[in-house]
Amino acid sequence: MRDFFHIKRLDGYILKTFIPLFLMTFAICLFLVLMQFLWKHVEDMVGKGLEMGVLAEMFAVAALNLVPLALPLAILLASLMVFGNFGENLELLAMKSAGIPLLKTMKPLIILVFLISVGAFFYQDKALPKVQTKFYSLLISIRQASPALDVPEQVFYKEIDGYNLYVEKKDHETGMLYDVLIYEVGSGFNDMTAIVCDSAEMSMTEDKTMLIFTMYHGQQFRNFTEGEINPRQKKEFVPYSRENFDTKTMMVAYDANFNRMDEEVIEGSSTSNYVSKNLAQLGVSIDSMRTILDSVNIVDRKTMKNYSYLAFRSGYPAEMKDSIIASAPYSEVEVPLPDTLLQSKSLMEQSTILNHAFSKADNNSNEFLFRSINKTTTRKTMSRHWIEWHRKFTMPFTCLIFFFIGAPLGSIVRKGGLGTPIVISVILFIIYYILDNVGYKMTRDAVWAHWFGMWFSSFILLPMGVFLTYKAVNDSVILNADTYMIFFKRLFFIRERREYPVKSVVIDHPEYDKITADLTGLSEKISTFLERYSPVSYKAYWTDGGYDQGLQSIRNSLETNMNQLSNSRRREVLAKAEEFPVFTYRVQPFKANSTLARTCMYLFPIGILLRLLSMPIEARTVNDLKNVQRLCGELIGRIRYGEEKTVQTAIA
Repeated sequence: MRDFFHIKRLDGYILKTFIPLFLMTFAICLFLVLMQFLWKHVEDMVGKGLEMGVLAEMFAVAALNLVPLALPLAILLASLMVFGNFGENLELLAMKSAGIPLLKTMKPLIILVFLISVGAFFYQDKALPKVQTKFYSLLISIRQASPALDVPEQVFYKEIDGYNLYVEKKDHETGMLYDVLIYEVGSGFNDMTAIVCDSAEMSMTEDKTMLIFTMYHGQQFRNFTEGEINPRQKKEFVPYSRENFDTKTMMVAYDANFNRMDEEVIEGSSTSNYVSKNLAQLGVSIDSMRTILDSVNIVDRKTMKNYSYLAFRSGYPAEMKDSIIASAPYSEVEVPLPDTLLQSKSLMEQSTILNHAFSKADNNSNEFLFRSINKTTTRKTMSRHWIEWHRKFTMPFTCLIFFFIGAPLGSIVRKGGLGTPIVISVILFIIYYILDNVGYKMTRDAVWAHWFGMWFSSFILLPMGVFLTYKAVNDSVILNADTYMIFFKRLFFIRERREYPVKSVVIDHPEYDKITADLTGLSEKISTFLERYSPVSYKAYWTDGGYDQGLQSIRNSLETNMNQLSNSRRREVLAKAEEFPVFTYRVQPFKANSTLARTCMYLFPIGILLRLLSMPIEARTVNDLKNVQRLCGELIGRIRYGEEKTVQTAIA
């Protein structure tokens, strides 16, 4: 058993490095998404006098509910940091030099992340429905909680249902209110009551369900509307009653307790109970709703067939329908138009027929509208169930994808710490979050199929993970700036310049006699090439492969001589060598004399267009070849002049 669970020392080292970083990044990511939740719902919690236990419970449940959002980001960030540190500390290079490929290095973490993904699936299926039920019930309870009474000064306070309260001054030590104005508007404007008093006190009953106002030295005004014969009749003066008082007590219904919603309310709701179901329950509910929709559609089709069109025929026996028309030849039967039949009736009968038709059409319209509303609600609920069903699988799969993005990218970037990995992780996670929300909303609104919308982000990110893993395994430099600079220079035909500084240490000195002979041969080779391919015919462009071979041979000979001359200590030779042009690659979509090249040659509109596009590049190539010929002669002259001068100096 011990041998079976034996872990290699390298695998143990990688796991010991990854697990603490993963736990740290998971805590950081969970804290960040929890702060996002707090920022979003802070208005629902502030100013309601909630106890610390309720707030702590809310944050704990919210943290458990946000685990599916923080876990993929934590895996991405941890894998980036681990392999970035390995690359920066040359540990990854040491593993590769020891014959351990990247995939074998990733093997223990692949197994670990796979186990984390399996655990995330069971968490999504078993624990998250209970967490979501508790989370939403607690959040709704907090939203519905009454705000704490904190009456401001010189502002109308409207948090008490049916009352507007104005206070000119407030004693914060005793709680006494001065110059108080109270409007009771719960019964409407016609029955409004206004109270004005010099001072007032507020207190709550012991059960915190009633608010007690004790007012001193004031008056109460109330509209008097009793006994009116015609309330709609306009009056210049509205009678009212006035009451003077020294002390007046008024009780107002105000529930200041925190009433927790029962979780069974969410579980019993037909439109929102999807958050409380596991995978099996979601499947059963989806099948039930699908059966209901199918049965309703069948009933609708039958109703439309039997009652919406030609409904009068449903009263005839089946064997007698259209029997008169069917028994006579069509040419001998004249079927009267409906308008003719209608006009043959009396006005009273016409009115009765039209009213009956309108009533029947209106009833059918209302019935189908009601059915369509029910079907739309059922489809939306079923879409919500499909969203929750797919989320059980998409989140664990996203964890795997993010690992296969983060680990190869970290080995390519080779930057550890928190700087570069955090920047890359945030960018990738924002892309994932946008794609996931697009797919979610398209699925919720039934624009996309549920399987496509919920897996949309995975469809986009999976090829990225495969590509990065392939590039990292093959040690590709996809993030090397020089590679992209060379690509764009080739794309826009930007000419490079040669730079040959004088080297301080030279091991292989140039052999000028050999270089002179090679340059002479290169000049002759260019002359032969120009005689044959200046200009290049349309047919030779597509079928003659000698052009590319000859140009490649000239380029290789030139670069060989330039590499030898770069070791020279003679500045005049180096200066002349820097004047030689760097050849650009020929612009041709297919290899000459290939099947595709011949096909383009025969397709004249396409072939001629591509040929015209390549002519400026070939003209510049011809110009470069002539410059190389000229510069070869000048360089040979400088080399010989320098050798003669060296000989004369030695003789002297």
